[in-house]
Amino acid sequence: MADLRAVFDAQRRAVRTPTLDERRGHLGRLAAAVMQARPRIEQAMSEDYGVHPEQLTALTEVFGVAGQAAHAAEHLPDWMAPEERYADPDLFGSATAAFEYQPKGVLGIISPWNFPFLLSLGPLVDMLAAGNRVVIKPSELTPTCAELLRDLVTETFDPDHVAVVCGGLDLAKEFPTLPWDHLLCTGNSAVGREVAMAAARNLTPLTLELGGKNPAIVQTVDAESVAQIVGSKAVKSGQVCIAPDYCLIPATRTADFIDLARAHVSAGYSASADCTAILTDRHLDRLLAMLDEARARGHQIITLEPGAEVDRATRRIPLTLIIDPDDDLQVMREEIFGPVLPVKTYETLDEAIAYVNAGDRPLGLYVFTPDDAVARHVLDRTTSGGACVNTCAIQGVLPSLGFGGTGASGYGLHRGVEGFREFSNQRGVFTRGEGDTIDAFFPPYASS
Repeated sequence: MADLRAVFDAQRRAVRTPTLDERRGHLGRLAAAVMQARPRIEQAMSEDYGVHPEQLTALTEVFGVAGQAAHAAEHLPDWMAPEERYADPDLFGSATAAFEYQPKGVLGIISPWNFPFLLSLGPLVDMLAAGNRVVIKPSELTPTCAELLRDLVTETFDPDHVAVVCGGLDLAKEFPTLPWDHLLCTGNSAVGREVAMAAARNLTPLTLELGGKNPAIVQTVDAESVAQIVGSKAVKSGQVCIAPDYCLIPATRTADFIDLARAHVSAGYSASADCTAILTDRHLDRLLAMLDEARARGHQIITLEPGAEVDRATRRIPLTLIIDPDDDLQVMREEIFGPVLPVKTYETLDEAIAYVNAGDRPLGLYVFTPDDAVARHVLDRTTSGGACVNTCAIQGVLPSLGFGGTGASGYGLHRGVEGFREFSNQRGVFTRGEGDTIDAFFPPYASS
């Protein structure tokens, strides 16, 4: 905690506004650092998880960060340019008005364990593009990744520009109490509430990304829609904040959905190097408790992979469906964050929409239909942080698309131009010209 205070104070003293070329240089060094460190990042992810596919690590933790940095560097001149606003010449003469974007100052990032590089260095891209100085607090649940993250940042930036502080619960509690100029936290809703209460003492502006129960509303049950849902759920064994958390399907198509889902999962998958381990025994026990509760209630539990069983030694669970679970079950009350997919049925599409709207607003919402009008109907009548039509989670991949939640799934945006603006002070500037009538605002006023 002393290190945190020291680096925070050093960054406060060093605050200034970097030029376009300086910012592009910062982004270029960050992209080069993660690309060069790819083998080290892949090894760190494998050590912390036990089993983590190298290709997935490369796609998300390495190329994801480098791609965001390249996108920001390319578009930064346009993002930094003042945005002119209309000033009525009859009242303000030749005056000009514009929004200008300036750095906020010293910013903090509290990053999660499921994407330890992407969800720390990705927001760092936005913050550097906006000209800020940054301190990152990585999750203690992925200690090897946290130490490597600190090494990479130390090798790439001066500590009064970007720094990483590693520690456990005490540091996590202390971090949001500092008077940050902006703080980003990615985690669950319970953590988000604690961070928000701590930050409120300093009126620190926040960006919170908190996950939630993301629905997949399926109108047309076919091989492609089921493959997209099951495939997305398999990524990182469902330990993704924008993974589909439950499906809503027509009541007459349950057997078809099950058959198509089974056909998508090959034998031996859960024992392969492509199947990510659940992070810890505690996380594994939580998921198994969800399944045990649903089983005890008499619900149909379907293991999609032939002959597969839970492997406690490697902390891996085969992809599993729960058919029509009761809404009071833990699996329907909490974000699952694992390879378990509840499948609920509906009679009419509007019934499915009403079910979604009765819960908290999700981080992601997915609708599967070949009919554009139906997709529009669902999107217009629901609210979510992001959405996809006929696929899942891709809204969290595009470097050009701002990402964030709404309601219980968080607030604020990061990534792309929205991230640049989120971490910039958006200052309205009025410059007086000639031929105005501004003096009419000043007393004494003429009597009517």
